[in-house]
Amino acid sequence: MRFPDGVRVTDDPATEAPIALLAVPTQSLGAFLRDTRPTARYLVSCAKGIDRATGRFPTALIADAAPGAVPAQLTGPSFAVDIAAGLPTALTIACADDAVGETLQHALSTPALRLYRSTDVVGAELGGALKNVIAIAAGAVIGAGLGDSARAALIARGFAEMARVARAAGAREETLTGLSGLGDLILTCGSEKSRNFRFGVALAHGETLPEDVTVEGLHTARQIAADATLETPLADAVAALADGRVDLATVLETLLSRPLKPE
Repeated sequence: MRFPDGVRVTDDPATEAPIALLAVPTQSLGAFLRDTRPTARYLVSCAKGIDRATGRFPTALIADAAPGAVPAQLTGPSFAVDIAAGLPTALTIACADDAVGETLQHALSTPALRLYRSTDVVGAELGGALKNVIAIAAGAVIGAGLGDSARAALIARGFAEMARVARAAGAREETLTGLSGLGDLILTCGSEKSRNFRFGVALAHGETLPEDVTVEGLHTARQIAADATLETPLADAVAALADGRVDLATVLETLLSRPLKPE
């Protein structure tokens, strides 16, 4: 993939650009911000996940490291290769300040990339983080040969689990049903381009992905599973399976033997 002719590559974070897109994995974002001290007025995280060291989301890490900047979150159903190829894509730009969100929305939208804005930063970040957990589970379902019907059931129940966690965190329900929640969930649960989906397939085969492959959903599953106040059977199962505490057969037996209840 070639950079466009108008793009200049530099290793100097102290540029005069008013907007900086932080395309750094969540687990590396805090250290990156401390080391580089970006000076842009608007700092937009492109990472999805929860920092395992602090339990915080990307915009909170930005606010701590750069209190003079306005943090925002770019999230939703997309693969970088699709955006780079100019394929039609729609994303969410989330910022607590709606006026700033509108500025970023217009600055970053292109004829092929359509941005919708939201002030529900918590909901947007949660949707982007939680869908990775469900994508791992979906990959395990397909890797184990359990079929598309099982994957569809998993996605539906996974979304219900995402909604419970989001409500507990004070997120708005419409955020989870939008691009940053349901949209991203559909994409990552159905494509082998997703690292989290591929990790789930690897788990079902008793394998792992290379250490240099980022799997944010694993860290998120562990964070969510550690909270005993939430009913999160799928996150619990993903964390236990990935950590080797149970095998896939046990996970399936546990999930399928849960008490029957209204939907």
